[in-house]
Amino acid sequence: MENSQRSFELLQAGDTDGLRQLLEQDTTSSEARDSTGLSLLMHSLYRGHRDLAELIAGKKKALDIFEATSLGHLARLKQCLRDDASAINSHSKDGFTALHFACFFGQPEAARLLIESGAAVNAVTANPMQVMPLHSAAAVRNLDAARLLLEHGAPVNARQQGGWVPIHAAAQNGDRPMIELLLQHHADPKLANDEGKTPAMVAREKGHEEIAALLGK
Repeated sequence: MENSQRSFELLQAGDTDGLRQLLEQDTTSSEARDSTGLSLLMHSLYRGHRDLAELIAGKKKALDIFEATSLGHLARLKQCLRDDASAINSHSKDGFTALHFACFFGQPEAARLLIESGAAVNAVTANPMQVMPLHSAAAVRNLDAARLLLEHGAPVNARQQGGWVPIHAAAQNGDRPMIELLLQHHADPKLANDEGKTPAMVAREKGHEEIAALLGK
């Protein structure tokens, strides 16, 4: 228990070398979870330490469906689906489905596997963000996953917290390929968020003048 707590303290402090050393000394630290049940591996990914997450994965007894998806470990993901078919649309401790993670962490092949296995492309997070997988894909420029979602019926104009639709995120990022894809699938560039801002207005605020012109007023 002491080393589990220490592992989170090291990660939060940005001491990845110290955490690596702890994991080598005590492999059970790889199984650490915070008070909400969120794993050390997922915390590492959220902080952008994918190499550290892979190290943790190599020391864990088994990855859960969210961890396997986020890392793109397809063989383990398939096993998770075989072991518990209901897990495919279950929510993580912080409210996301595996498909959300596949889209957010840039794992289009995991997204394809999940969708072909029956994952809901319109799943909404069980947290205040209220995002669908397409919001996640648009936010991180995951064009392959976005295309896959749209081809399987993901609602292109679905709203998340704050009234944002996926094209708002693409506009904020200045992501022309994503915007063009969304428009091809009938995204409405005139939709305003809860602050009354259209995608063009969001793009202009970020200095993406060409994107703003493409989107109109």
